[in-house]
Amino acid sequence: MLVAFSISPSSSDDTGGVSEAVAAAVRVVRESGLPNETTSMFTTIEGEWDEVMAVVKQAVDVVAATSPRVGLVLKADIRPGFTGELAAKVERVERALER
Repeated sequence: MLVAFSISPSSSDDTGGVSEAVAAAVRVVRESGLPNETTSMFTTIEGEWDEVMAVVKQAVDVVAATSPRVGLVLKADIRPGFTGELAAKVERVERALER
């Protein structure tokens, strides 16, 4: 399964930035060892349901440690029997664009 998620703390630094809190969440994802990718809006992680959701929970918990309120947006692509889709889905679209 693929899960794309975005975590947003309710509190920010003096400039309104949330990059430190977001970096802490991304660190959790990267240390999980699961395939992942971070873009400007979402982090996508690939794995089995329980392991992916455990990482998302840990990422939320890290942000919650510094903010009294946390927003979470999550989108999942649940497709049993498929792995490597983090890159494969994009590759299929790129091939289609070449036609």
